Parts: sequence; structure tokens; C-alpha cells
Amino acid sequence: MRPTAFALVVILPLITSVIGTPTSTPPSINAKIPLSKRASKLVNDQGVVSASALQNELARTRSKLARGFSAFQRNTGSAHPSDTRNLANSTDLNNRKRATGADPLTDDEDGSLWQGAISVGTPPVHFTVDFDTGSSDLFLPGQNCGTTCRGHTIFNTAASSSAVNQNSRASLAFGDGSTVNADIFKDTVTVAGLKATSQTVGAATQYSPGFEIDEFPPDGLMGMAFQEISVFQAAPVFQTLVAQGVVTAPEFGVKLATTGSELFLGGVDTALFQGDLTTNPVTQVGFWQIDLQSVNVNDKAAVSDLSAVVDTGTTLIVGDPDNVAAFYAAIPGSKDASETVGPGFFTVPCDDIPSVSLTFAGKAFTLSPDTFNLGLVSLGSNDCVGGVSASDLGNFWVTGDVFLQNVYTSFDVGNTQVGFATLT
Repeated sequence: MRPTAFALVVILPLITSVIGTPTSTPPSINAKIPLSKRASKLVNDQGVVSASALQNELARTRSKLARGFSAFQRNTGSAHPSDTRNLANSTDLNNRKRATGADPLTDDEDGSLWQGAISVGTPPVHFTVDFDTGSSDLFLPGQNCGTTCRGHTIFNTAASSSAVNQNSRASLAFGDGSTVNADIFKDTVTVAGLKATSQTVGAATQYSPGFEIDEFPPDGLMGMAFQEISVFQAAPVFQTLVAQGVVTAPEFGVKLATTGSELFLGGVDTALFQGDLTTNPVTQVGFWQIDLQSVNVNDKAAVSDLSAVVDTGTTLIVGDPDNVAAFYAAIPGSKDASETVGPGFFTVPCDDIPSVSLTFAGKAFTLSPDTFNLGLVSLGSNDCVGGVSASDLGNFWVTGDVFLQNVYTSFDVGNTQVGFATLT
């Protein structure tokens, strides 16, 4: 039997990987919190897409993958098998700027990340962070951070009796061309009442402009992928919770939607989906990467035999240029929108949004027209921008919120697999 939840208001994050043997078996605690979503900046009040916001989303995705590939290469001594474009050494990275629980999340204003509350330190200080299954590090604005951190809650390590300076620094590159520089500490991190001790946390000494309060309301970011892509070369928070025996099940479930969103730790919330989970083994530990059998248009496979990184921290579905072009070629009336929206984007007729689905482990999961259709290319146009975009990342796709808002997703770190189910 999978753990389920009863209503108990606590605060909690997404989950990553499992390493180590539990040292104790505490009593079970179930917790569930509803999530809400912020208004998106991807479209304006008239339903017209922001070309710059969409282009920035592609840049963020590429930069995140480059950062993860680079960390994987450093941490394992080998290049990531999916890094066929050598993003680990690309200019995108080098020159760009035991219990269970559920956490309430809200989407950030660009529509790309989901946020909730944690506490750090002794005595505990409360922070809001974005939870991101496409990265693996926790960072917060530190007391030595300058003007870019104004308005955020500060992680004052000097005020925490449990903070231990590791006397090391790290930089995380982001898609806006800048970096987050951080001093590395170990401290106590609590999520939904679940306490990870000696957890690695970055205290930022510099935030990129994209993390200023007007652009990024949360205080920081918590990565929920595997340790292999940690820039800090440290176990992510959930990994620590599992290793310290804090959670009863090394699995988390997530529902991302405009209403009724939820993050559940220590299992899945069976009330939010119907039938069984369709499970997919992780093909390469690092990202949550699985096989994607096909991407379909009107129930026919347009492209097949793909690989996909499942990422709550990406809005779009992003694929390689050749396969994305083949996908849109299967949609009557589709057009290349490179000149209007930007390279990698396509439009479809607004009055004939196609039926699009993704097939994992033999089961097709359909995207709603509302999630696939990003908005009008321009006011009065008959063309709408499709939620599948192209970037020369390599021979894999990234399935972000355009897909994830249509399914319930299990990130099972104990069995190293991802599961999808139909929402109730």
C-alpha cells in the first residue's frame, strides 16, 4: 500500500534521490497542503504571448541543463551520456550571466517554477523557495548579499547556532547571463515538519538580476534532482531526509495545476489520480530522465524513440530541432514562428488546436488544448503559439509544465523511476 495523506497544515518541498541507510524510524506524519499558481508573464491580459519571456524560458532551460551536465562531469568524472552537444563546456555555462508530507506551491510569475515554504537554522527562519526537479542545490540570499537580494528574507548564518561554514564557495550560472555566487554552509533545514540536519545550503553573496524581488518573489531555490548534478557536490534536501531516516517512503508526488495543486512527500496522494501509475525507470541518474516512446498528433505518432527530462522547473516542452519540426509538420496549418516569436517556436491555427499526447511505457497522456496553446502570436491573429518548442540541447527532450499540468507525477527515488497517472 502506498502512503496517503490526511489534512494537516505543514510546509514541504519536492524530492530528489535516496542514498544511505535510515538511522531511526520516527512515527509517521501525513501532511497535505493545497498549491496555488501565480499569474503568468508569458501572456498579457489580451492573451498575446510575450516573445521575450518565451525566449528567456528557452535560455533558462538551456543554461540549467548546461549547469547540470557540467556538475555531472565534475562529480562523476565522465561526460553525461545525453550531453551530445557538449553543453557542459559551452558558452551557455561559461559566459552566461521517515514521515510523509505535502507542501503548498505557487507558480512563479513567469509560469516556470512552483514555490512553497521551508525553514532554515536554529532558531528556524522561514523562507519561500521554488522547488525544481531539474536541479539539485538549495540556495538562499545570504547576509553579505548586495542590492539584488533586497526584499528577500535573508539567511543570516551568524544568527543560527546550527550553521557551520564549509569555507568554500560556488557559482551557479543562469540563463539571464549572470550567476548566483554563494558561500557554502551546513545547517538544519525543515520542510513540512521534516528536519534535515547538516544539510548543505548556499548563502548567496550575489544574486543575478533575474532573482531580484520584482522578478522572482520567492527567496531562493531548492533543487530536487539527484546528487550527481549538484554544483555544491552535496546531497539535496530530500536525499538527506531519506538518509537520516526521516521519511517512511523515498517518493514524492506532485499535481501542478491552476487550482488544486499539491506537493506530497513520503509517497503519493492517491485521491488526486485514478488507476495505477505508469512507471518509467530513470535511464541516467542525474536528472529525472526517462524514455519517451512517442509524441503524437491526433493519436498518431509524429516522432518516436526519444528521451525526456521531467522538470517541474521548466514551463515548456522542449525538444531537438529536427524532431520538433517533424512534430509540427504533422499539424495542418502549423507555421515556423522564428521571425515573430523567436527561433524554436511554432504556431498552430487557434480555431483548430490539435490533440497532442505523449506516450510513456505504452500509455498516451493527452495535453489539454489550454496547456498546449500558449496564446496568440499577436492581437487579432488566427495563429497561436504551440507549447512544444525547439532548442539544440542534444538527443533528448524536456517535459515541463505544459505536460506536467495534465498528469499526476510520482518521483520515486527508492526505485529510481518516474510514474504518471491520469488526474481525478
